Amino acid sequence: MGLENIRALQRNPANTRNLCILAHVDHGKTSLADCLVASNGIISTRLAGKLRYLDSRQDEQLRGITMKSSAISLHHRHGEQDFLINLIDSPGHVDFSSEVSTAVRLCDGAIVVVDAVEGVCPQTQAVLRQAWLENIKPVLVINKIDRLIVELKLTPQEAYRQLQQILQQVNAVTGTLFTSKVLEERAEKDREVGEEPREELGEEPGEEPGEAAGEQIYDWSAGLEQVDDSNLYFSPDQGNVVFASAVDGWGFSVQQFALIYSQRMGVRREVLLKTLWGDFYLDARARRIMKGAQARGKKPLFVQLVLDNIWSLYDAVVTRRDQQKVEKVVSSLGVKVLPRDSRHSDPKVLLHAILSQWLPVSQAVLSMVCEKLPSPLDMTPERVERLMSVGSRQFDSLPEETQALKRAFLQCSSGGDVPTIVFVSKMVAMDAKALPQNRPRPLTQQQLAQRREQARRRHAERMAADSSVESTAPGGQPASLSADQMEALTLTDSKLEEEEEQKEVFVAFARVYSGTVKRGDRVFVLGPKYDPAQGLSTLPQGCRPTDDLPEVPHLSCCSLDSLYLLMGRELVELDEVPAGNVLGIRGLEDCVQKSATLSTSPACSPFIPLNFEATPIVRVAIEPKHPGEMPKLVQGMRLLNQADPCAEVLILETGEHVLVTAGEVHLQRCLDDLRDRFAKIEISVSKPIIPFRETVVRPPKVDMVNEELGKQQKVAIIHQVKDEGSQGRLSDTLQVDPNGLVTLTTPNRLATVSIRAIPLPKEVTDLLESSTELIRTLEQINMSLREGRRVDVGLRTLEAIAGLKTQLESLLQGRKWRNAVERIWSFGPRRYGPNILLNSVEGYQRPSVWQCLSKADLTGEAGPHCTALRDFDNSIISGFQLATLSGPMCEEPLMGVCFSVERWDIQASTLAPHQESLEKDSLAQEAFPNSQGEAGTEMCSHMEDPSPELCQTRSRQESAPAARYGQVSGQLIAAVKEACRQAFQAQPQRLMAAMYTCEIMATADVLGRVYGVLGKREGRVLHDEMKEGTDMFVIKAVLPVAESFGFADEIRKRTSGLASPQLVFSHWEVISSDPYWVPTTEEEYLHFGEKADSANQALKYMNAVRRRKGLYVEEKIVEHAEKQRTLSKNK
Repeated sequence: MGLENIRALQRNPANTRNLCILAHVDHGKTSLADCLVASNGIISTRLAGKLRYLDSRQDEQLRGITMKSSAISLHHRHGEQDFLINLIDSPGHVDFSSEVSTAVRLCDGAIVVVDAVEGVCPQTQAVLRQAWLENIKPVLVINKIDRLIVELKLTPQEAYRQLQQILQQVNAVTGTLFTSKVLEERAEKDREVGEEPREELGEEPGEEPGEAAGEQIYDWSAGLEQVDDSNLYFSPDQGNVVFASAVDGWGFSVQQFALIYSQRMGVRREVLLKTLWGDFYLDARARRIMKGAQARGKKPLFVQLVLDNIWSLYDAVVTRRDQQKVEKVVSSLGVKVLPRDSRHSDPKVLLHAILSQWLPVSQAVLSMVCEKLPSPLDMTPERVERLMSVGSRQFDSLPEETQALKRAFLQCSSGGDVPTIVFVSKMVAMDAKALPQNRPRPLTQQQLAQRREQARRRHAERMAADSSVESTAPGGQPASLSADQMEALTLTDSKLEEEEEQKEVFVAFARVYSGTVKRGDRVFVLGPKYDPAQGLSTLPQGCRPTDDLPEVPHLSCCSLDSLYLLMGRELVELDEVPAGNVLGIRGLEDCVQKSATLSTSPACSPFIPLNFEATPIVRVAIEPKHPGEMPKLVQGMRLLNQADPCAEVLILETGEHVLVTAGEVHLQRCLDDLRDRFAKIEISVSKPIIPFRETVVRPPKVDMVNEELGKQQKVAIIHQVKDEGSQGRLSDTLQVDPNGLVTLTTPNRLATVSIRAIPLPKEVTDLLESSTELIRTLEQINMSLREGRRVDVGLRTLEAIAGLKTQLESLLQGRKWRNAVERIWSFGPRRYGPNILLNSVEGYQRPSVWQCLSKADLTGEAGPHCTALRDFDNSIISGFQLATLSGPMCEEPLMGVCFSVERWDIQASTLAPHQESLEKDSLAQEAFPNSQGEAGTEMCSHMEDPSPELCQTRSRQESAPAARYGQVSGQLIAAVKEACRQAFQAQPQRLMAAMYTCEIMATADVLGRVYGVLGKREGRVLHDEMKEGTDMFVIKAVLPVAESFGFADEIRKRTSGLASPQLVFSHWEVISSDPYWVPTTEEEYLHFGEKADSANQALKYMNAVRRRKGLYVEEKIVEHAEKQRTLSKNK
């Protein structure tokens, strides 16, 4: 397939298919991709499944897993038409699931590969969910069927049941996703339809439909019955399932065998299509296909006509090596086998030669792709609307010009009159030598002749110069000097060329959704926060990226230097790429950090951010071994951050450079890249920085030996807090009562606050943790309302906020939580974390955080005293944010804590000067309405005797409004922070550890060793079950992230490679043991001894974090020391 033919196919979007291969790790994605690549003659069919052509990195080949998504364009002739297949191979390891997200965004369809032995695994469910969220259509390939024959030695009947179970598992996952979507749409539709009638009936808009009439029954299944899901599920008779063994080079769909047997048996192809898969059997006497094979104990048609033939071929070639039967099969199938294949010592070579000709897997898979997967022209309107709806903005609320672009998406037109829209999903770092323009090319005969002539001419000139030097001695010196200079220049040029060749360049991995991209074009780069309404109002109508334009936030322009066709390990240069195709773009490294939307129209909305399944959780601090190479490290980490979609690079307040990755394998790959490609220096890497959270729990009712606690235990805790408080610098201003209420006065005695720490229910903490983005949106809306700006909030966002409020009200029940949701002051840390600040101050009414849900603004309804308190309101919030950001145990963020402010007094002497200053400001503004900034300074200079205090005060008020609060504000922030910390310490404190969900597949004989490794690393087994039809056990466990390093290697060593874990970050879990626990009761002394030196896991974690942060660690360096005895003293 020539380049011109590919260019011609790119112009026909109806025959273009953009698809990715998705699967769990080691289910055969890259082997299947090899077979598809071999069908185009790019690699040998003998090497397909062994070469792993799309795994171009050295560490990918060494580990045997894919670590990055790679694209390649293939040609396939189906029927009378030619198709262009843009194939993307994606990783299956959970650490690299971000690469799956970047691949899925650019595709219209997906091939989901499932191992015939292992079935549906955790990552299979994850990739199906990602495909569903991106609204792309999947087809199924059940791979490694040869394992059922060779490893498990199943009969064809047992293998048929195994394949049925796998199909049921995959369809169950798809059905769950479909059901949740239908029910969500049904509920939303009912809300929209029922809103107007409910308002007419006098019902509240938040009530469920029919609540006022007393109806409590709601039929959710009604929505499912009305929706057509016939094309949703995988079924061989629908043509969206292929059975394959990529390593042996064969695969088939039911359609292929229906065509074969319709000619042999004389049965119509349509009948065989419906009956080859299912509970049908062939009645030999009546020569008819009948239903009820299972009930009558008959062999199903699929087993009889398909599986029996494949099993008999494996038996003849691999098991028995029956030469006569093999020759008979070869002649009946009409395939050609080379003599060297038939004489080969490995029977798999002969098997591959026969089956790859009889049932080529590439033919089956690519035909299914062409028939069943959509083209770029078939993009659904729902997907377009979802791509363009960023954050709280809905598609209906976007400007009309932006909504008009929907037509360009759906038409996928390449004309010059439509705007160009491109999405960049990731930036790929490549060696500059790999670019087409830098690649050495073979010379033609004409070029060889020209170079030969140039070499002869240079040689003749050199000989002539040498002869002139010999003849004229005085002129020899300058001639030799110029030759030296020439040589030095040549060496310098070669060094510069080497440096240029070693440079890393970035190529954007992108897809054109509309218009035609041409080399050298200038386009707008739309940042994720770009607002098209603001851009359209600022920029002139009909402007182009080439014009001289005013600055718009989050909008920039750049040129597309080069366009490439992605061909796996190679790139092919292109002049233009029409809509509907995947391409590589060079020249965006200065404009695009990780992903971006490109367009020639400023009306285009940025696409929604990519949905990453894995959360970066593993942190390490990095520094160069030689301090002078710090600039190289900074530059290398910047390049790494741009090249990896999931990696994060942070610089802490301590100056440490921290790398955050998704897991251990991902971390190792990032460090190798940093060391060998980006920084190219020796680096020192710290031990992994384990994140923890701090929380409080309810006072325990029993002690460590399960005895009921007496009152003396609580008294001991309070006394301990009082002692600690009395030793601190706020000893004379701090009071702690027996109920845990902390009262603290500022050092200037002008303000007093009383705060109590209350543990939040686990359900509330989980809800706040999962609603981070929504709370952040709520905070942005409230900030805009406080500043008096008009905010356009989508209806769906308001419904989500109202839903969050309703959920919180339902979870916070009881006397102590009465009206708690309405009294929420702030969330923290960073104003959107899983901690709550509660307003329990009597007589203080402040605007609710839910004010965006009500039409009336409550800011002006407060009295004068409340208005004054309102001025210092932000100081309370700031103190709370600081306290929740770093707790007292080991300076880690708090989680699941509610701080209730029960008293807040400010002396009148503080408020009076403040009110006077406000009055002076208002009088000055009335007298001099235009005097601001410089005018105020001029007024001070024209006064006869200007007091420096007045001018200073005036300048402070003009420069920073917060400065007029004086020292009270700063001391109040510090006092609230310290009061929160003391209130936290007055309750039973606990550490929270980050937990992985660990799924391990292992055989029965190594099960005990797996349990041993889990127990040693503080893991907890949730459940284990045996996979039906196999001898494999699936163990699901939770494991602390702190104990996970080296876990996978240890499991593999202990089980001789028979078990391999998959670790996914799951949740935060409270460590039950108290890090400050010491024996206090008689029973505890008897059980643990006076020193209680049994390992306290929480204390060990806490001290490790404190030691890393340079905090004080209470530990004894020497224990049980004895004085040295000498011989003289023994007398």
